[in-house]
Amino acid sequence: MSQTANGRRVAVVAGCRSPFSRAGTDLKDVSAVDLARHTVVELVHRAGLRGAEVDEVYFGQVVASPLVPNIAREVSLLPQFPASIPAATVNRACASSNSAIVMGHDQIRLGHSDVVIAGGAENLSDIPILHSKRFSEILVGLSKAKTVNDRVKLLSGFRPKDLVPVSPAIAEPSTGESMGESAEKMAKLNGISRQAQDDFAVRSHRLAHAGTEDGRLTAEIAPFFADGHAEPITRDNGVRPDTSVEQVAKLKPVFDRRYGSVTAANSSPLTDGAAAVVLMADETARALGHEPLAYIRSYAVAALDPGDQLLMGPAYAVPKALERAGIGWKDLGLVEMHEAFAAQVLSNIQALESKQWAVEKLGRSEAVGEVNWETLNVMGGSIALGHPFGATGARITLTLASEMTRRDAQFGLISVCAQGGMGFAMVLERR
Repeated sequence: MSQTANGRRVAVVAGCRSPFSRAGTDLKDVSAVDLARHTVVELVHRAGLRGAEVDEVYFGQVVASPLVPNIAREVSLLPQFPASIPAATVNRACASSNSAIVMGHDQIRLGHSDVVIAGGAENLSDIPILHSKRFSEILVGLSKAKTVNDRVKLLSGFRPKDLVPVSPAIAEPSTGESMGESAEKMAKLNGISRQAQDDFAVRSHRLAHAGTEDGRLTAEIAPFFADGHAEPITRDNGVRPDTSVEQVAKLKPVFDRRYGSVTAANSSPLTDGAAAVVLMADETARALGHEPLAYIRSYAVAALDPGDQLLMGPAYAVPKALERAGIGWKDLGLVEMHEAFAAQVLSNIQALESKQWAVEKLGRSEAVGEVNWETLNVMGGSIALGHPFGATGARITLTLASEMTRRDAQFGLISVCAQGGMGFAMVLERR
């Protein structure tokens, strides 16, 4: 979808997010639904929206509660909104809220909606734990049993091992390879050194700390009053201002303990949080008196064989998004790349800067472009700020649009890698 095609221009008008907290810490007892609803209530207030002005709600979530399979609908049922607002939840792994945003974008472009709230939420402290298949069968059988003898017969087949729980794995279903193992493989294949990964991780924390201290990042956050806290939570708790290369170099590899280079320090942590943005048709924004932060110029999604370099999707999606936007890499004033792992970011950068890779993988005669480190993830990224799977894309969109406004940058780029060998990219523009 490109802004050069027929259709209305779609503006990112406002955004908001919760604090991002490492799983098991400040927000561990707060459900993803409550995080999402809290964020959207604050967003509506900050944007000066009336509930009746919202046409649709789209939200991303990756690890959904079986009790709340459509988190977007729970958001749209907030008392601030009429119950008639339809809503849908999307799962494209780490690009889920990006997909929620472009679903809203497409509805506005088509003229089906004028105002959409899109975002995502995740509470990775509260991952559903499943029964074993055998125990589930016994429970279902008991619910259907009509006599005492039927129940006794079912229970006679019960074994203690049937009680062993099954936890969802953060792994590729088609290969069984975890995200970390994939990052480790990419580091080896692409020659990404441990030193380079650690340097990148420290950079993320340093820049995130600077963005927190000067108020750029905290301005995004809706303060959250959590049980057990005397004061509202107003900051992301994963940022480590005192992190040094010497400190992170001491950590042992996690996924290949003998020959590996991917550690907890150069990977994004499991995180709880929510984020959302308001999208409007340009003419609607103007009529309601809103000054857009940025416009969605183009987006693209790509996919590759998950058995290959799983997290290289952005290197395929980015050139598509740039082509659809009608611009080149050199035109970008800011770039936000999701930091699942330092090895993943550095591998994708290596590919984007490689002529050989462009020729062999993209059928291009020249490299996509050379990264300007002065404009890449200028307030850190997911390694420092955290990564609530379903919310990260909306957080990045808000961060990029806000910084583009501050710098009056004409074009900005988002890229996100996702499970399944997928990659997402979006170009934002200011004018």
